[in-house]
Amino acid sequence: MAAAPPGLDRRGLLRTGLATGAVTALGLAAAVPAGATGAAGPAGAADAAPERTITLAGHLPTGAPDFVLLPFDVPEGVREIAVSYSYDKPAVPAGTPGNSCDIGLFDERGTELGGRGFRGWSGGFRTEFTVARDQATPGYLPGPVRPGRWHIVLGPYQVAPQGLDYRVQVTLRSGAPGPEFTPSYPPERARGRGRAWYRGDSHLHTVHSDGRRLPAEVAAGARAAGLDFIVSTDHNTTSSHGVWGPLAGPDLLIVLGEEVTTRNGHWLALGLEPGQLVDWRYRARDEAFPRFARQVRRQGGLVVPAHPYCPYVACQWKFGYQDADAVEVWNGPWTYDDESAVDTWDAQLAVALREGRPWLPAVGNSDAHSAPQVIGSPHTVVRAEDLTRDAILEGLRAGRSWLAESASVQLDFTATGQGRQAGIGEQLTVPADAPVDVRLAVSGVPGGTVRLLTDEGQLHQESLPADGTGTVVWRTTASLAAYVRAEVRHPRADGTPGRGNAMGPDLPWGPMAALTNPIVLRSPKRSEDR
Repeated sequence: MAAAPPGLDRRGLLRTGLATGAVTALGLAAAVPAGATGAAGPAGAADAAPERTITLAGHLPTGAPDFVLLPFDVPEGVREIAVSYSYDKPAVPAGTPGNSCDIGLFDERGTELGGRGFRGWSGGFRTEFTVARDQATPGYLPGPVRPGRWHIVLGPYQVAPQGLDYRVQVTLRSGAPGPEFTPSYPPERARGRGRAWYRGDSHLHTVHSDGRRLPAEVAAGARAAGLDFIVSTDHNTTSSHGVWGPLAGPDLLIVLGEEVTTRNGHWLALGLEPGQLVDWRYRARDEAFPRFARQVRRQGGLVVPAHPYCPYVACQWKFGYQDADAVEVWNGPWTYDDESAVDTWDAQLAVALREGRPWLPAVGNSDAHSAPQVIGSPHTVVRAEDLTRDAILEGLRAGRSWLAESASVQLDFTATGQGRQAGIGEQLTVPADAPVDVRLAVSGVPGGTVRLLTDEGQLHQESLPADGTGTVVWRTTASLAAYVRAEVRHPRADGTPGRGNAMGPDLPWGPMAALTNPIVLRSPKRSEDR
């Protein structure tokens, strides 16, 4: 019998009493109720009919568990499983969430958290899907249809006060299995320029989750945006991993990943091994996140909380940052939640440096799903040893990166003192009172505003010329600034550059055009401090 997944059992995983429509708590491997319409019996010889349909229907009350398991048996000889589902959407008062229910599939290997039984997830994006040996609906994994106890998994992430009535139809089609599906994974290297700055978007969606672009359209969009690399991050599935191979090339590195969408925030697992799924079925109180963060790091990947202040249900980040490798502070078009993310990140920089801990790098991504969302707006520009998976991930991990709204924005940011120079993500060690010249050269932001910020906040502001190209130089010392970072902003909608003490309903600054990770300034410890 399958054991209850850690982190799920405490919320009382459900199954449906199909004969009555009632919902009761259970162990995961309990038998299918005898009253289920068209229910398959114990695994054995296939029914003589070429197909049979099982109907799973029931009612979920308000406060239903996060994930509801609906078991069904698959006999020998089944070629394909086809699933369709629906649920009611009763009217609710203004301000009250209505019904929303996700769906996925696990095979006979079980539903354990982090186990091997995953066969696909489409969230609420599809109402039907199929799985067979040779092919599957995007979001689902082609592969053997073996006999045994399978499960539909419902994810009722919003339930109306009236409850949620659902109906799932599972059709088992018999016949000879098709040929084995052969995945085509992308190579881990593209033709790079050696040690250089590489542009990439690490948060993108396709039809394999809730995007409307085909993988080929995403790859074409990345090339059109002037990107050197992308990361595939469909929600809670690895089904796109095996289709990216023909779409990569010498000019475009495609890295595999996943957006892990928990009930307490989303995170990006960047740099996964082909086909390696990261489970999402937990909340912060379940203490499962560190386990899956370790899983990603063991593969050499990165853990990146995504859009931490996104206002939508289950999107805001509640796990803390102690297990993160970077944080996505800029997600799509610049909005208030990005301002909040940058402010939180900046505060963490000062604390980490004070405590002698590694600081958390910032990244920016488009999170593009469909037109008119623009692939590569924004993206992260990474200094890497070459255009390879490992080198790009290492550059991101080290914070040798800056964020740009598009490839038309260029910048160079350095700090120089005592004959030494440091760049973005690096450390400059100089005597505490020695002059340090901070230099930012930027182009592509007409009429923009440069802001230089330290642990004290903004200490220098300067406007760019109308053509958007200029160089700003500012002097400080390591005693006055623990770090220096740069922002380049567009003019506000009213044409003004904005003021640091502005109050009111509008953002005090115009939209972000570019944002750097910090240059850390250190002074040698005096002998009496050692």
